[in-house]
Amino acid sequence: MSKEHLKIAVIGGGSSYTPELIEGLLTRKDELPVGEIWLVDIVEGYEKVQVIANLAKRMIKKVGSEAKVYATLNRKEALLNADFVCSQFRSGGLEARIRDEKIAIKYDMIGQETNGLGGFTNACRTIPIALEIAEEMETLCPNAWLLNFTNPSGMVTEAILKYTKVKAVGLCNIPVNMERGAANMLGVPKSELTMQIAGLNHFVFATKAMHNGEDQLPRLIHEMLNGNDQMTPKNIPPFDWPRVIVESLGIIPCAYLRYYYMSRDIIEEEIHEAKRANNRGEVVKRIEKEIFEVYSDPNLDVKPAILEERGGAYYSEAACELMSSIHNDKRTIMHVNTRNNGAIQGLPDDCAVEVSSIITSTEIIPLSVEPFAPDTLALIQLMKQFETLTVEAAVEGDIAKAYRALVLNPIVDTGSHLDEALEETVRENLQFLPLFAHVLEK
Repeated sequence: MSKEHLKIAVIGGGSSYTPELIEGLLTRKDELPVGEIWLVDIVEGYEKVQVIANLAKRMIKKVGSEAKVYATLNRKEALLNADFVCSQFRSGGLEARIRDEKIAIKYDMIGQETNGLGGFTNACRTIPIALEIAEEMETLCPNAWLLNFTNPSGMVTEAILKYTKVKAVGLCNIPVNMERGAANMLGVPKSELTMQIAGLNHFVFATKAMHNGEDQLPRLIHEMLNGNDQMTPKNIPPFDWPRVIVESLGIIPCAYLRYYYMSRDIIEEEIHEAKRANNRGEVVKRIEKEIFEVYSDPNLDVKPAILEERGGAYYSEAACELMSSIHNDKRTIMHVNTRNNGAIQGLPDDCAVEVSSIITSTEIIPLSVEPFAPDTLALIQLMKQFETLTVEAAVEGDIAKAYRALVLNPIVDTGSHLDEALEETVRENLQFLPLFAHVLEK
């Protein structure tokens, strides 16, 4: 890219994360010549996007940037001739997330927005909207890159890559947290550490941690198992990994893999918490209310520290570095969701994986990973098949594929338990899952 003034469209501009994105763009204003930032939302998010836009304008004024900020409900206007489209919307809002978590817990399953039944439901709500956006991009900004932060990022990105022609790449803050935490644990600058991350979104492993020509992964595993785990995001409560599993694997699982390696413990904790307090979605809703009260202060012109409580810390670090690497053809190594293309042996070439990749101005080049141990690969393959069937179910409204997807997932119950949970899920989300309405007609 050689444009002097970039147009960036942010879908879900009323998100509480947006100020972090603005901060990242302003930090890189000398390498990312942003001329226009369009914050797009829906009617229900109008007040929030106005608050965010006003804060963004104050942040821009403080650093002396000339970038213009526009808040709009007109998505097509925002997409027209855009250079980058950042997708960070939440279909159904936090209320949908809260419902998902409650339904899962009701049926004694883990309640989480990107894993298990909740992850499936979130994907089915989100993928049709993501495909609409991508199809509009094909007409209105065919040369733009779509940066997808919308959860569940891996499945949404896979749908876009498989069903549209848009140049798309998915992002998640989990690898960023792992890399930053590992550097802190080793006591070295992050710039001196090169980590290799591989797997699926919210299902990744650190397979190497190179510093001064030596792999520091064994040291990190030792530190992690002995109480010095700084790789887990702040929104995840402290926990202890099963020592025998991690030592035997010789690689570091991301924090979300605790749902699979420790599923019985986690579900018992969640059921206990649900009886005595709010679920995570309700906690996030409370935090967001507090955040927007802070954002509304007309004297605020920086990203406030309270945002770190939200759980998505450092995502803009990845988002803005990704934009800069594409714009400037920096060939940075980043951990992104992209087509496998042989990077992880044993997975289809056309599926989306989360893997360390070289970012260029024209393509994302995934780096090959040493073969996983057979049992770890089998688990990744199982989850990839769950994701693939979920994407197909979301696109086709195929309830049979939905069942086939869910019975594969290790943290989803089967039998009549699943029948009841899935029927309730469709009924409670009918506005967002019209393709599945026939489930309620039987």
